[in-house]
Amino acid sequence: MRSHLLTSAVAAAALTGLCAPAFAAAPGATQDQTFLVQSHQGNLAEIAAGKDAGKHATTTCVKVVGKALVRDHTKLDTAVRKLAADTNTALPTAPTAAQQKQLKAVQAKAGSAAYDTAWLKAQDAAHRKTLAVIDKEIDQGSNDSAVAAARSARPVVAMHLDMVRDGTCDTMAGHHTS
Repeated sequence: MRSHLLTSAVAAAALTGLCAPAFAAAPGATQDQTFLVQSHQGNLAEIAAGKDAGKHATTTCVKVVGKALVRDHTKLDTAVRKLAADTNTALPTAPTAAQQKQLKAVQAKAGSAAYDTAWLKAQDAAHRKTLAVIDKEIDQGSNDSAVAAARSARPVVAMHLDMVRDGTCDTMAGHHTS
């Protein structure tokens, strides 16, 4: 159960697309701690973006994908927060400044087709960055639980990327096996 939660947390972090955190892990932080910080901020950003899509998207597809991001990243972040507590890793309370700026830029187009396009492109970029963060943890992490979480998060983040790939919305991507 603990491993499953940790995996979910890491997946959530990855889903958030947090690659360059404004809140850096403490000096001397391990790869695993940096991964947890980036994952948490990514999750926070994805939850905010997903909720925003529910309010401002013009297409059902983007609203459905946004809802999936909120659901999945909330689950993932629960596991990330638990693992962070277990490893004495301090977590930030907000997405990075860059993530917040990106969301504001997308929100500026609220209620128009341009919003949906900008939202999808932002999510495509975020999920590609998140996969890179996950892959780095899988390759370089030393905490077995964090590495396991990254491995478990990877398919979830990859599924989200498939749903927004190249700025094209595809709710059926979540039902495909890769």
